[in-house]
Amino acid sequence: MPSAQELTQIPNRPLWHESSRARETLVREEQADVVIVGAGYTGLWTAYYLLKAQPSLKVVLLEREVVGFGASGRNGGWASAIFPISLERVAHMYSHDAALHLQAAMNETVNEIGRVLDLEDIDADYAKQGFLSLARSQPQFDRIQASVDASVRFGLPDQWRALDAKEASTRIGAERVLGGLYTEHCALIHPGKLVRGLAAVVEGMGARIFEKTAALHIAAGQVRTAHGGVKARTVVRATEAFSCQLPLCSRSVIPLYSLVLATEPLPQTLRQRLRLDHRLAFNDMRHLRVYGQVTAEGRLVFGGRGAPYRFRSRIAPEDELVDKVHANIHAAMLEFFPELADARITHRWGGALGVSRDWCPTVSMDKDARIAWAGNYVGDGVATSNLAGRILRNLILERDEAINRLPVVNHRSPAWEPEPFRWIGINGGLTAAGFSDFEERLTNRPSRTARVLEKLTGAH
Repeated sequence: MPSAQELTQIPNRPLWHESSRARETLVREEQADVVIVGAGYTGLWTAYYLLKAQPSLKVVLLEREVVGFGASGRNGGWASAIFPISLERVAHMYSHDAALHLQAAMNETVNEIGRVLDLEDIDADYAKQGFLSLARSQPQFDRIQASVDASVRFGLPDQWRALDAKEASTRIGAERVLGGLYTEHCALIHPGKLVRGLAAVVEGMGARIFEKTAALHIAAGQVRTAHGGVKARTVVRATEAFSCQLPLCSRSVIPLYSLVLATEPLPQTLRQRLRLDHRLAFNDMRHLRVYGQVTAEGRLVFGGRGAPYRFRSRIAPEDELVDKVHANIHAAMLEFFPELADARITHRWGGALGVSRDWCPTVSMDKDARIAWAGNYVGDGVATSNLAGRILRNLILERDEAINRLPVVNHRSPAWEPEPFRWIGINGGLTAAGFSDFEERLTNRPSRTARVLEKLTGAH
Protein backbone atom coordinates (compact mmCIF):
# COMPACT_ATOMS: atom_id res chain seq x y z
CA MET A 1 0.00 0.00 0.00
CA PRO A 2 1.46 3.41 -0.96
CA SER A 3 2.34 5.38 2.14
CA ALA A 4 1.26 8.97 2.67
CA GLN A 5 4.84 10.00 2.00
CA GLU A 6 4.90 8.08 -1.29
CA LEU A 7 1.69 9.80 -2.39
CA THR A 8 3.20 13.21 -1.71
CA GLN A 9 6.15 12.35 -3.95
CA ILE A 10 3.92 11.85 -7.00
CA PRO A 11 4.20 15.03 -9.07
CA ASN A 12 1.36 17.16 -10.37
CA ARG A 13 0.68 15.44 -13.67
CA PRO A 14 -2.85 14.98 -15.06
CA LEU A 15 -3.21 11.58 -16.70
CA TRP A 16 -4.98 13.12 -19.71
CA HIS A 17 -2.29 15.66 -20.64
CA GLU A 18 0.32 14.97 -23.27
CA SER A 19 2.74 17.01 -25.32
CA SER A 20 1.34 18.35 -28.57
CA ARG A 21 2.47 20.76 -31.22
CA ALA A 22 2.84 24.31 -30.00
CA ARG A 23 0.43 26.81 -31.46
CA GLU A 24 1.42 30.37 -32.15
CA THR A 25 0.92 33.24 -29.72
CA LEU A 26 -1.05 36.28 -30.86
CA VAL A 27 1.40 39.13 -31.52
CA ARG A 28 -0.63 41.27 -33.93
CA GLU A 29 -4.07 42.64 -34.64
CA GLU A 30 -6.69 40.23 -35.98
CA GLN A 31 -10.21 40.59 -37.36
CA ALA A 32 -12.87 37.93 -36.87
CA ASP A 33 -16.59 37.35 -36.91
CA VAL A 34 -16.42 35.62 -33.52
CA VAL A 35 -13.61 35.69 -30.97
CA ILE A 36 -13.76 33.09 -28.20
CA VAL A 37 -11.75 33.46 -24.99
CA GLY A 38 -10.87 29.99 -23.75
CA ALA A 39 -9.97 26.83 -25.70
CA GLY A 40 -11.59 24.24 -23.47
CA TYR A 41 -14.79 22.31 -24.12
CA THR A 42 -17.12 25.33 -24.11
CA GLY A 43 -15.01 27.37 -26.51
CA LEU A 44 -14.29 24.46 -28.84
CA TRP A 45 -17.86 23.13 -28.97
CA THR A 46 -19.07 26.66 -29.69
CA ALA A 47 -16.56 27.05 -32.52
CA TYR A 48 -17.48 23.62 -33.88
CA TYR A 49 -21.21 24.24 -34.04
CA LEU A 50 -20.79 27.77 -35.41
CA LEU A 51 -18.62 26.54 -38.26
CA LYS A 52 -20.87 23.58 -38.97
CA ALA A 53 -23.80 25.97 -39.32
CA GLN A 54 -21.91 28.69 -41.21
CA PRO A 55 -18.53 27.52 -42.60
CA SER A 56 -17.65 30.99 -43.91
CA LEU A 57 -17.37 32.44 -40.40
CA LYS A 58 -13.97 33.62 -39.25
CA VAL A 59 -13.55 32.24 -35.73
CA VAL A 60 -10.57 32.95 -33.48
CA LEU A 61 -9.92 31.30 -30.08
CA LEU A 62 -7.56 32.79 -27.51
CA GLU A 63 -6.14 30.47 -24.84
CA ARG A 64 -4.10 31.73 -21.90
CA GLU A 65 -2.20 28.44 -21.56
CA VAL A 66 -2.69 25.54 -23.98
CA VAL A 67 -5.74 23.76 -25.36
CA GLY A 68 -7.46 21.82 -22.55
CA PHE A 69 -5.30 23.28 -19.78
CA GLY A 70 -8.22 23.90 -17.40
CA ALA A 71 -11.09 21.67 -16.30
CA SER A 72 -11.48 20.23 -19.82
CA GLY A 73 -8.18 18.39 -19.37
CA ARG A 74 -8.44 17.64 -15.66
CA ASN A 75 -11.89 16.13 -15.09
CA GLY A 76 -12.87 12.56 -14.26
CA GLY A 77 -14.05 11.71 -17.78
CA TRP A 78 -17.81 11.49 -17.17
CA ALA A 79 -20.08 12.82 -19.91
CA SER A 80 -23.23 12.52 -17.85
CA ALA A 81 -26.77 13.88 -17.89
CA ILE A 82 -26.42 14.91 -14.24
CA PHE A 83 -27.36 18.53 -13.55
CA PRO A 84 -25.79 20.26 -10.52
CA ILE A 85 -29.06 21.20 -8.86
CA SER A 86 -32.11 19.02 -8.37
CA LEU A 87 -34.97 19.09 -10.85
CA GLU A 88 -37.25 20.09 -7.98
CA ARG A 89 -35.09 23.19 -7.51
CA VAL A 90 -35.21 23.93 -11.26
CA ALA A 91 -38.99 23.57 -11.21
CA HIS A 92 -39.22 25.95 -8.26
CA MET A 93 -37.05 28.51 -10.05
CA TYR A 94 -38.77 28.14 -13.43
CA SER A 95 -41.46 25.49 -14.01
CA HIS A 96 -42.05 21.76 -13.93
CA ASP A 97 -42.13 21.59 -17.74
CA ALA A 98 -38.87 23.54 -17.94
CA ALA A 99 -37.19 21.03 -15.63
CA LEU A 100 -38.44 18.08 -17.71
CA HIS A 101 -37.23 19.80 -20.88
CA LEU A 102 -33.81 20.34 -19.29
CA GLN A 103 -33.41 16.70 -18.28
CA ALA A 104 -34.44 15.50 -21.74
CA ALA A 105 -31.87 17.85 -23.29
CA MET A 106 -29.16 16.61 -20.94
CA ASN A 107 -29.98 12.98 -21.76
CA GLU A 108 -29.81 13.70 -25.48
CA THR A 109 -26.52 15.57 -25.08
CA VAL A 110 -24.76 12.38 -23.95
CA ASN A 111 -25.78 10.80 -27.27
CA GLU A 112 -24.93 13.93 -29.25
CA ILE A 113 -21.31 13.80 -28.08
CA GLY A 114 -21.04 10.22 -29.32
CA ARG A 115 -22.56 11.16 -32.69
CA VAL A 116 -20.09 14.01 -33.22
CA LEU A 117 -17.13 11.85 -32.26
CA ASP A 118 -18.24 9.24 -34.82
CA LEU A 119 -18.93 11.86 -37.49
CA GLU A 120 -15.59 13.62 -37.06
CA ASP A 121 -13.59 10.44 -36.44
CA ILE A 122 -12.37 11.62 -33.03
CA ASP A 123 -11.10 8.70 -30.93
CA ALA A 124 -11.83 9.84 -27.38
CA ASP A 125 -12.47 6.38 -25.85
CA TYR A 126 -16.21 7.15 -25.78
CA ALA A 127 -18.20 4.36 -24.12
CA LYS A 128 -21.82 4.77 -23.10
CA GLN A 129 -22.49 2.12 -20.47
CA GLY A 130 -24.21 4.31 -17.88
CA PHE A 131 -23.55 5.35 -14.30
CA LEU A 132 -24.01 3.38 -11.10
CA SER A 133 -24.17 5.00 -7.67
CA LEU A 134 -23.65 2.36 -5.00
CA ALA A 135 -25.25 2.25 -1.58
CA ARG A 136 -22.69 1.08 0.97
CA SER A 137 -24.53 1.97 4.19
CA GLN A 138 -28.15 1.95 5.32
CA PRO A 139 -28.64 5.72 4.91
CA GLN A 140 -27.22 5.51 1.40
CA PHE A 141 -29.52 2.57 0.65
CA ASP A 142 -32.52 4.56 1.85
CA ARG A 143 -31.59 7.33 -0.58
CA ILE A 144 -31.78 4.93 -3.53
CA GLN A 145 -35.49 4.25 -3.30
CA ALA A 146 -36.19 7.85 -2.31
CA SER A 147 -34.40 8.99 -5.50
CA VAL A 148 -36.34 6.58 -7.71
CA ASP A 149 -39.67 7.50 -6.09
CA ALA A 150 -38.96 11.21 -6.49
CA SER A 151 -38.07 10.73 -10.16
CA VAL A 152 -41.26 8.78 -10.81
CA ARG A 153 -43.38 11.43 -9.07
CA PHE A 154 -41.66 14.13 -11.11
CA GLY A 155 -42.62 12.41 -14.35
CA LEU A 156 -39.37 10.59 -15.19
CA PRO A 157 -40.08 6.92 -14.40
CA ASP A 158 -37.21 5.63 -16.56
CA GLN A 159 -34.47 8.06 -15.55
CA TRP A 160 -33.19 5.95 -12.65
CA ARG A 161 -33.44 2.28 -11.70
CA ALA A 162 -32.89 0.75 -8.27
CA LEU A 163 -30.67 -2.33 -8.11
CA ASP A 164 -30.56 -4.82 -5.29
CA ALA A 165 -27.30 -5.85 -3.63
CA LYS A 166 -26.72 -8.83 -5.92
CA GLU A 167 -27.23 -6.94 -9.16
CA ALA A 168 -25.20 -3.93 -8.02
CA SER A 169 -22.33 -6.14 -6.83
CA THR A 170 -22.36 -7.98 -10.14
CA ARG A 171 -21.63 -4.69 -11.89
CA ILE A 172 -19.11 -3.22 -9.41
CA GLY A 173 -17.27 -5.50 -6.99
CA ALA A 174 -16.89 -2.97 -4.20
CA GLU A 175 -17.06 -3.82 -0.51
CA ARG A 176 -20.28 -3.65 1.56
CA VAL A 177 -22.64 -3.05 -1.36
CA LEU A 178 -26.28 -2.99 -0.28
CA GLY A 179 -27.76 -1.81 -3.58
CA GLY A 180 -27.34 0.72 -6.34
CA LEU A 181 -28.94 3.48 -8.38
CA TYR A 182 -28.42 3.16 -12.14
CA THR A 183 -28.99 5.40 -15.14
CA GLU A 184 -28.09 4.71 -18.76
CA HIS A 185 -27.53 8.42 -19.44
CA CYS A 186 -23.77 8.63 -18.96
CA ALA A 187 -20.73 7.94 -21.11
CA LEU A 188 -17.06 7.78 -20.30
CA ILE A 189 -14.48 9.64 -22.36
CA HIS A 190 -10.76 10.40 -22.33
CA PRO A 191 -10.87 14.15 -21.58
CA GLY A 192 -7.54 14.93 -23.22
CA LYS A 193 -8.29 13.04 -26.41
CA LEU A 194 -11.67 14.79 -26.62
CA VAL A 195 -10.36 18.32 -26.18
CA ARG A 196 -7.36 17.81 -28.47
CA GLY A 197 -9.50 16.09 -31.08
CA LEU A 198 -12.03 18.90 -31.05
CA ALA A 199 -9.25 21.47 -31.41
CA ALA A 200 -7.87 19.68 -34.46
CA VAL A 201 -11.32 19.44 -36.04
CA VAL A 202 -12.19 23.13 -35.61
CA GLU A 203 -8.80 24.12 -36.97
CA GLY A 204 -9.50 21.92 -39.97
CA MET A 205 -12.77 23.82 -40.39
CA GLY A 206 -10.89 27.11 -40.50
CA ALA A 207 -10.79 28.30 -36.89
CA ARG A 208 -7.53 29.76 -35.57
CA ILE A 209 -6.33 28.97 -32.04
CA PHE A 210 -3.71 31.12 -30.34
CA GLU A 211 -2.08 29.66 -27.21
CA LYS A 212 -0.11 31.39 -24.46
CA THR A 213 -2.34 34.38 -25.22
CA ALA A 214 -4.04 35.81 -22.14
CA ALA A 215 -7.05 38.06 -22.61
CA LEU A 216 -6.30 41.21 -20.64
CA HIS A 217 -9.47 43.12 -21.54
CA ILE A 218 -12.77 41.76 -22.85
CA ALA A 219 -15.26 44.30 -24.19
CA ALA A 220 -17.93 44.68 -26.83
CA GLY A 221 -16.34 44.12 -30.21
CA GLN A 222 -12.82 43.35 -29.08
CA VAL A 223 -10.43 41.41 -26.87
CA ARG A 224 -7.05 42.88 -25.97
CA THR A 225 -3.96 40.79 -25.19
CA ALA A 226 -0.40 41.69 -24.18
CA HIS A 227 0.88 41.86 -27.75
CA GLY A 228 -2.19 42.28 -29.91
CA GLY A 229 -5.92 41.96 -30.04
CA VAL A 230 -8.92 40.69 -31.95
CA LYS A 231 -11.79 42.81 -33.18
CA ALA A 232 -14.97 40.87 -33.80
CA ARG A 233 -18.70 41.38 -34.10
CA THR A 234 -19.30 38.79 -31.35
CA VAL A 235 -17.22 38.00 -28.26
CA VAL A 236 -17.64 34.73 -26.34
CA ARG A 237 -16.26 34.27 -22.84
CA ALA A 238 -15.62 30.56 -22.22
CA THR A 239 -13.40 30.88 -19.17
CA GLU A 240 -15.34 28.72 -16.62
CA ALA A 241 -13.70 28.88 -13.15
CA PHE A 242 -11.08 31.37 -14.38
CA SER A 243 -13.88 33.92 -14.92
CA CYS A 244 -13.43 34.89 -11.27
CA GLN A 245 -10.12 36.52 -12.26
CA LEU A 246 -11.87 38.96 -14.62
CA PRO A 247 -12.64 42.38 -13.07
CA LEU A 248 -16.43 42.32 -13.61
CA CYS A 249 -16.88 38.64 -12.72
CA SER A 250 -15.00 38.33 -9.43
CA ARG A 251 -18.16 37.45 -7.47
CA SER A 252 -20.16 35.75 -10.22
CA VAL A 253 -18.33 32.41 -9.89
CA ILE A 254 -15.93 30.80 -7.44
CA PRO A 255 -13.32 28.09 -8.12
CA LEU A 256 -13.63 24.82 -6.24
CA TYR A 257 -11.01 22.15 -6.72
CA SER A 258 -11.66 18.52 -7.54
CA LEU A 259 -8.67 16.21 -6.97
CA VAL A 260 -7.91 12.95 -8.76
CA LEU A 261 -5.66 9.88 -8.60
CA ALA A 262 -4.91 7.29 -11.28
CA THR A 263 -3.47 3.82 -10.81
CA GLU A 264 -1.13 1.94 -13.06
CA PRO A 265 -2.93 -0.26 -15.64
CA LEU A 266 -4.51 -3.04 -13.60
CA PRO A 267 -4.14 -6.69 -14.68
CA GLN A 268 -7.16 -8.03 -16.54
CA THR A 269 -7.59 -10.85 -14.01
CA LEU A 270 -7.72 -8.34 -11.14
CA ARG A 271 -10.21 -6.13 -12.97
CA GLN A 272 -12.41 -9.14 -13.66
CA ARG A 273 -12.28 -10.19 -10.01
CA LEU A 274 -13.25 -6.67 -8.87
CA ARG A 275 -15.79 -6.36 -11.67
CA LEU A 276 -13.96 -3.39 -13.11
CA ASP A 277 -13.59 -4.87 -16.60
CA HIS A 278 -16.02 -2.35 -18.14
CA ARG A 279 -16.49 1.37 -18.87
CA LEU A 280 -19.21 2.06 -16.31
CA ALA A 281 -19.00 5.31 -14.36
CA PHE A 282 -19.49 4.77 -10.64
CA ASN A 283 -19.44 6.28 -7.16
CA ASP A 284 -21.36 5.79 -3.95
CA MET A 285 -24.06 7.92 -2.36
CA ARG A 286 -21.93 9.73 0.20
CA HIS A 287 -22.33 13.49 0.59
CA LEU A 288 -18.76 14.58 -0.12
CA ARG A 289 -18.65 13.34 -3.69
CA VAL A 290 -16.21 10.76 -5.04
CA TYR A 291 -16.19 9.35 -8.57
CA GLY A 292 -14.49 6.59 -10.51
CA GLN A 293 -13.97 5.06 -13.91
CA VAL A 294 -11.70 2.52 -15.57
CA THR A 295 -9.93 3.88 -18.63
CA ALA A 296 -9.63 2.09 -21.95
CA GLU A 297 -6.11 1.01 -20.95
CA GLY A 298 -7.28 -0.42 -17.62
CA ARG A 299 -6.32 2.28 -15.14
CA LEU A 300 -8.65 3.10 -12.27
CA VAL A 301 -9.23 6.86 -12.12
CA PHE A 302 -10.66 7.88 -8.76
CA GLY A 303 -11.35 11.43 -7.63
CA GLY A 304 -13.30 13.49 -5.17
CA ARG A 305 -14.05 16.78 -3.51
CA GLY A 306 -12.80 18.16 -0.21
CA ALA A 307 -10.04 20.54 -1.28
CA PRO A 308 -10.44 23.89 0.50
CA TYR A 309 -11.66 27.04 -1.19
CA ARG A 310 -8.85 29.59 -1.30
CA PHE A 311 -9.34 33.14 -0.03
CA ARG A 312 -10.42 35.65 -2.70
CA SER A 313 -10.98 32.84 -5.22
CA ARG A 314 -7.30 32.16 -5.70
CA ILE A 315 -6.38 29.78 -8.51
CA ALA A 316 -2.75 28.68 -8.34
CA PRO A 317 -0.71 25.62 -9.36
CA GLU A 318 0.09 24.83 -5.72
CA ASP A 319 -3.64 24.36 -5.04
CA GLU A 320 -3.84 21.45 -7.50
CA LEU A 321 -2.12 19.14 -4.99
CA VAL A 322 -3.50 18.85 -1.46
CA ASP A 323 -1.70 15.98 0.22
CA LYS A 324 -4.30 15.36 2.90
CA VAL A 325 -7.19 15.37 0.43
CA HIS A 326 -5.37 13.11 -2.03
CA ALA A 327 -4.69 10.75 0.89
CA ASN A 328 -8.40 10.80 1.79
CA ILE A 329 -9.32 10.02 -1.82
CA HIS A 330 -6.87 7.11 -1.84
CA ALA A 331 -8.35 5.85 1.44
CA ALA A 332 -11.84 6.05 -0.07
CA MET A 333 -10.66 4.09 -3.10
CA LEU A 334 -9.37 1.36 -0.79
CA GLU A 335 -12.67 1.36 1.10
CA PHE A 336 -14.27 0.39 -2.20
CA PHE A 337 -11.52 -2.03 -3.26
CA PRO A 338 -9.17 -3.19 -0.45
CA GLU A 339 -7.48 -5.51 -2.94
CA LEU A 340 -5.94 -2.43 -4.60
CA ALA A 341 -3.79 -1.68 -1.55
CA ASP A 342 -0.63 -2.53 -3.47
CA ALA A 343 -1.67 -0.91 -6.75
CA ARG A 344 0.80 1.77 -7.76
CA ILE A 345 -0.54 5.32 -8.04
CA THR A 346 1.11 6.83 -11.11
CA HIS A 347 -0.68 10.18 -11.44
CA ARG A 348 -2.35 12.73 -9.22
CA TRP A 349 -3.69 16.13 -10.07
CA GLY A 350 -6.37 18.70 -9.38
CA GLY A 351 -8.37 21.27 -11.25
CA ALA A 352 -10.64 24.21 -10.54
CA LEU A 353 -14.30 24.01 -11.49
CA GLY A 354 -16.69 26.95 -11.61
CA VAL A 355 -19.57 27.32 -9.13
CA SER A 356 -22.20 30.06 -9.11
CA ARG A 357 -23.96 31.16 -5.93
CA ASP A 358 -27.10 29.11 -6.69
CA TRP A 359 -25.11 26.21 -8.22
CA CYS A 360 -26.92 26.68 -11.54
CA PRO A 361 -25.01 26.85 -14.86
CA THR A 362 -25.78 29.55 -17.39
CA VAL A 363 -25.61 30.12 -21.15
CA SER A 364 -26.15 33.81 -21.78
CA MET A 365 -25.81 36.59 -24.32
CA ASP A 366 -26.01 40.37 -24.13
CA LYS A 367 -27.61 41.03 -27.51
CA ASP A 368 -26.77 44.73 -27.51
CA ALA A 369 -23.07 44.32 -26.71
CA ARG A 370 -22.93 40.96 -28.53
CA ILE A 371 -20.98 39.40 -25.67
CA ALA A 372 -21.91 35.79 -24.86
CA TRP A 373 -20.75 33.48 -22.10
CA ALA A 374 -21.37 30.05 -20.59
CA GLY A 375 -20.14 28.05 -17.64
CA ASN A 376 -20.53 27.53 -13.89
CA TYR A 377 -20.93 23.80 -14.49
CA VAL A 378 -20.11 22.72 -10.89
CA GLY A 379 -18.07 19.77 -12.13
CA ASP A 380 -20.71 18.44 -14.54
CA GLY A 381 -19.41 20.30 -17.57
CA VAL A 382 -18.21 17.53 -19.89
CA ALA A 383 -21.71 17.10 -21.31
CA THR A 384 -23.22 20.45 -20.32
CA SER A 385 -20.54 22.31 -22.30
CA ASN A 386 -21.69 20.55 -25.47
CA LEU A 387 -25.25 21.70 -24.85
CA ALA A 388 -23.91 25.19 -24.10
CA GLY A 389 -22.01 25.24 -27.39
CA ARG A 390 -25.18 24.50 -29.36
CA ILE A 391 -27.15 27.14 -27.48
CA LEU A 392 -24.41 29.73 -27.99
CA ARG A 393 -24.43 28.95 -31.71
CA ASN A 394 -28.16 29.62 -31.78
CA LEU A 395 -27.93 32.85 -29.79
CA ILE A 396 -25.07 34.16 -31.95
CA LEU A 397 -26.61 33.20 -35.30
CA GLU A 398 -30.16 33.99 -34.13
CA ARG A 399 -31.40 30.48 -34.83
CA ASP A 400 -34.62 29.47 -33.11
CA GLU A 401 -34.53 26.02 -31.51
CA ALA A 402 -36.25 24.49 -28.51
CA ILE A 403 -32.99 24.38 -26.52
CA ASN A 404 -32.94 28.20 -26.58
CA ARG A 405 -35.78 28.09 -24.06
CA LEU A 406 -34.06 25.85 -21.52
CA PRO A 407 -33.90 27.33 -18.01
CA VAL A 408 -30.11 27.75 -18.20
CA VAL A 409 -30.47 30.29 -21.01
CA ASN A 410 -29.83 33.81 -19.71
CA HIS A 411 -30.06 32.50 -16.16
CA ARG A 412 -28.81 35.08 -13.67
CA SER A 413 -27.29 33.77 -10.46
CA PRO A 414 -26.90 36.04 -7.42
CA ALA A 415 -23.41 37.27 -6.60
CA TRP A 416 -21.28 35.46 -4.05
CA GLU A 417 -20.80 37.19 -0.71
CA PRO A 418 -17.74 39.39 -0.24
CA GLU A 419 -14.76 38.06 1.67
CA PRO A 420 -14.26 36.86 4.34
CA PHE A 421 -17.90 35.66 4.43
CA ARG A 422 -17.42 33.75 1.18
CA TRP A 423 -14.39 31.89 2.52
CA ILE A 424 -16.14 31.06 5.79
CA GLY A 425 -19.35 29.87 4.14
CA ILE A 426 -17.82 27.73 1.38
CA ASN A 427 -15.29 25.98 3.56
CA GLY A 428 -17.94 25.54 6.21
CA GLY A 429 -20.09 23.79 3.61
CA LEU A 430 -17.24 21.48 2.61
CA THR A 431 -16.63 20.62 6.25
CA ALA A 432 -20.35 19.98 6.75
CA ALA A 433 -20.46 17.58 3.80
CA GLY A 434 -17.55 15.60 5.19
CA PHE A 435 -19.08 15.64 8.67
CA SER A 436 -22.38 14.37 7.23
CA ASP A 437 -20.65 11.23 6.00
CA PHE A 438 -18.94 10.78 9.38
CA GLU A 439 -22.29 11.27 11.13
CA GLU A 440 -23.91 8.55 9.02
CA ARG A 441 -21.06 6.10 9.64
CA LEU A 442 -21.38 6.78 13.37
CA THR A 443 -25.17 6.59 13.69
CA ASN A 444 -26.15 4.53 10.64
CA ARG A 445 -28.95 7.04 10.16
CA PRO A 446 -29.49 9.81 7.58
CA SER A 447 -27.45 12.88 8.46
CA ARG A 448 -29.29 15.88 9.85
CA THR A 449 -26.38 18.07 8.81
CA ALA A 450 -26.77 16.93 5.21
CA ARG A 451 -30.47 17.86 5.17
CA VAL A 452 -29.62 21.41 6.14
CA LEU A 453 -26.82 21.57 3.57
CA GLU A 454 -29.07 20.33 0.75
CA LYS A 455 -31.66 22.98 1.55
CA LEU A 456 -28.97 25.66 1.35
CA THR A 457 -27.49 24.50 -1.96
CA GLY A 458 -30.36 22.76 -3.77
CA ALA A 459 -27.78 20.25 -5.06
CA HIS A 460 -28.20 16.51 -5.42
